[in-house]
Amino acid sequence: MFETLTDKLESIFKKLKGKGILKEDDVDAALKEIRIALLEADVNFRVVKSFVERVRSKAIGSEILESLSPAQQVIKIVYEEICELLGGSSSKILLSPNPPTVIMMVGLHGSGKTTTSAKLARMFKKEGRRPMLVAADLQRPAAIDQLITLGKTIDVKVFHSFEIKDTRQLCKEALRIAKIERMDPVIVDTAGRMHVDDELMNELKEMKENLQPNEILFVADAMTGQDAVNIAKTFNERIGIDGIILTKMDGDARGGAALSIKEVTGKPIKLIGTGEKIDALEEFYPDRIAKRILGMGDVLSLIEQAQKAFDKKEAEKLKEKIDKENFTFDDLKEQIKKMRKMGPLENILSMLPGANKLMKDIKIDEREFVKVEAIINSMTPEERRNPKIINASRRIRIAKGSGTTVTDVNRLIKQFNEMKKMMKKLKQGKGLKLPKIFPF
Repeated sequence: MFETLTDKLESIFKKLKGKGILKEDDVDAALKEIRIALLEADVNFRVVKSFVERVRSKAIGSEILESLSPAQQVIKIVYEEICELLGGSSSKILLSPNPPTVIMMVGLHGSGKTTTSAKLARMFKKEGRRPMLVAADLQRPAAIDQLITLGKTIDVKVFHSFEIKDTRQLCKEALRIAKIERMDPVIVDTAGRMHVDDELMNELKEMKENLQPNEILFVADAMTGQDAVNIAKTFNERIGIDGIILTKMDGDARGGAALSIKEVTGKPIKLIGTGEKIDALEEFYPDRIAKRILGMGDVLSLIEQAQKAFDKKEAEKLKEKIDKENFTFDDLKEQIKKMRKMGPLENILSMLPGANKLMKDIKIDEREFVKVEAIINSMTPEERRNPKIINASRRIRIAKGSGTTVTDVNRLIKQFNEMKKMMKKLKQGKGLKLPKIFPF
């Protein structure tokens, strides 16, 4: 996410820091480079122009240039202005005080509305609510089946009908059922449509009048850059939207849509899709994203993801095992599973400050995790508890059973033993050298 832009900005700021004392010309030179970097990142040119002007007016004051660390002050101003570009503060979905809350999902074909609708339903379910999905995409026959399948995956009710051909009638019936069954919120997956298709855009207006939604969320593919921004603007002008969900953010190395869309449409980004998995939907925090863009990491999001994946009681049990030196291969397998639940390792590492430079020298192969789990699964319960009994013949059997080599088995056992030694040193408060137990 934002990798290309982050690289360029880090390079610009490195030059600034190297100067020590800054002059107005130095700031202007840096801002010229920032302007080019933002334009290359596909940020709207009007947005870039106003952004650079705001930064310059704040950065050339005497209190900045004559401060002890002028470069840091300029970086701070850039950070604050990027936060503002992204929306300033997080914007949550507004829930109705009189349920059900109705949320309409709108956007182009292929933007990810159906999958995002299911992800949103799952998010509400995790919060203890009873969401209902409505399959109102009557243009694409497979959309209803897709939503039904996703609904089963997350155990959420999907209201659908293969007989009703009128979206107004379908939505009216869906709302009636939702009120009877006390379902809340009601998430309506509408058909993808081009903003220039008057007939379909008028259909959306009619749906809006019938549903009286609390939120209309425009779902946009972040990787389409300024196309997504311009189309969001048109949707807002024609039907009115309340917020934006940007999908495929994990694949967007530039970030032009994220940095332009709020300024152009006046509507906030509320959520971002960060992967294909059903749980890969995050709240959008402008300050955290600004830190990622500037290579400062996003430790708060990392902590939140870890808290979701790791249960507090289980963590205490694990600590007790480590203290008593009873850590086994079963425990290692369990921790790997939990780490993988947090998302791709590359995404996790990218949240660490300075990770952008680190990642250049690290090659991550997620398949190594699969190999480790296969080797552990091929061990007997006794071998997992007590690896000391794994002799040469056992290692051959484990390698055959896991589809790996004896070398792979030997390496894992060696790394596991190193990890146990590391845990012992940690307990004793000695210096540590991390073993290469992870796939990079």
